[in-house]
Amino acid sequence: MTTFELEPRLADHRAELRGYCYRMLGSAFDAEDAVQDTMVRAWKGIDGFEGRSGLRSWLYRIATNVCLTMIESRGKRARPMDLSASAWEPVEASLAHRRSEDTWLEPMVDDRVLPQAGDPADIAVARESVRLAFVAALQHLPPRQRAVLILRDVLRWRAEEVATLLETTTASVNSALQRARATLAERPDVDRAQPLDDSHRALLEEYVRAFEAYDIDAFVQLLAAEVTQNMPPFELWLQGADDIAAWMLGPGHLCRGSRLVPVTVNGSAAYAHYKPVGARGELVPFAIQALELAGGRIVRITSFLDTRLFDLFGIPRTPPA
Repeated sequence: MTTFELEPRLADHRAELRGYCYRMLGSAFDAEDAVQDTMVRAWKGIDGFEGRSGLRSWLYRIATNVCLTMIESRGKRARPMDLSASAWEPVEASLAHRRSEDTWLEPMVDDRVLPQAGDPADIAVARESVRLAFVAALQHLPPRQRAVLILRDVLRWRAEEVATLLETTTASVNSALQRARATLAERPDVDRAQPLDDSHRALLEEYVRAFEAYDIDAFVQLLAAEVTQNMPPFELWLQGADDIAAWMLGPGHLCRGSRLVPVTVNGSAAYAHYKPVGARGELVPFAIQALELAGGRIVRITSFLDTRLFDLFGIPRTPPA
């Protein structure tokens, strides 16, 4: 295969490889780095590619090795709820504890990793497999188990294909898959998400109205009893509508006057959150706000405060008029 022939074929696989690397690594930035590294290695190794296993399989083998190396050197990604057993107090002092960005699970916009066309069942599986709760649960698996589960249950590879990729036996792959499924079954928040229906859309419209008006009484009526809120890179997380309301009226009061613009992140509803600053209240990027819904209520609010995500995802730095 010539380099002229290779370039468009590599481009055809970039999005699906990005999705695979994101599930493995739990980071949008790391996934981009991993895909770029995979492409560079493919370019350099094309003379040794014999074509017996197919280009796609070959690229996945490279990407898997890249991801396993990155996990070994960088560790797994976490959510604030993974670091402490109990919720924090909704007070400003809780903001004293933060960790570097490479600690945290990151979001991913759907159009960078999900297929835009194809079998509806396959698209549904792909969307489920990038939900924040699912990607967070994957981080609790040993790296090779993580790869096996993604390749078998998400990408629908045969056990024999995975064994060849990982240079192991089919029995070993089946055993790893069984252990991985058992671990995920113990995670309480990995249940299938409910489809976004008209009632959910109405709930989201009410959420945006209440947040932008900073009507906290209306806001808390939309929250589940055990709702949680977290804001990486801060370690704090809050639980319960009362504590979240106290936070918004206290340390979070500077979000009054914010604007929320819809985006689709991790197969779920999300918003680009623009916050007012300065005497003129200029709206600037503040967070990617991801919502998780269940039972007709909002059960989790995650505000990813790393504004580099706006540029990575191509989200405008000023909201539309």
